[in-house]
Amino acid sequence: MSLPQHDAIVMAAELLLQSRAIHGLLSRFQSRMKFCSVCGHTVESLVPPGDHRPRFVCTACSTVHYENPRIIAGCVPEWEGKILLCKRAIEPRRGFWTIPAGFMENGEAVQDAASREAVEEALANVEIGSLLSVVNVLRAHQVHMTFRARLLDTDFGVGEESLEVGLYDESEIPWADIAFLSVEFALRRYLEDRRSGVERLHFRDIDYQEGKVTLRDR
Repeated sequence: MSLPQHDAIVMAAELLLQSRAIHGLLSRFQSRMKFCSVCGHTVESLVPPGDHRPRFVCTACSTVHYENPRIIAGCVPEWEGKILLCKRAIEPRRGFWTIPAGFMENGEAVQDAASREAVEEALANVEIGSLLSVVNVLRAHQVHMTFRARLLDTDFGVGEESLEVGLYDESEIPWADIAFLSVEFALRRYLEDRRSGVERLHFRDIDYQEGKVTLRDR
């Protein structure tokens, strides 16, 4: 993986700060399914006929329960050169800064999910633009999709999941207190593209193996 020097310095510090928090967060995703959601009987982990991966299969009704990655949709809202950031009021990473983002709902387009999260977390009205980054958080079974966005007005505020919300110049962004590596990646790529006058799409894999965070850009 090749990163600009300033990225590498900040990333090293963030990895040290976040490794323990990430380990605690990811351990939640390793919990085992115990009961069938269809009939309530116990399930077993086995490879169903015609499949090649272990699945949770009901011992009574034979329902196969598939577990697939969840999509987190977010955006980087900009107003007159400043970026809208939120300080998280909930775990994980309470008290750290992020962009508006959260889980997609069923029946929702990913752009609409990103716009909704801006309203919920920052009471902000945004116009969703081009797709900025796709980050595969492998151990957590998540895909983080972040869009560029234009803040339509300054009538934003503090949503229920935020402690503070504010507009920040590039020089004011609290890099040491950014909540997640996927957010840090999206913000840095956004600012780099803005300086270059381009809108590129960026990809990264984030994993947690053998006690350390691993990163791979594509």
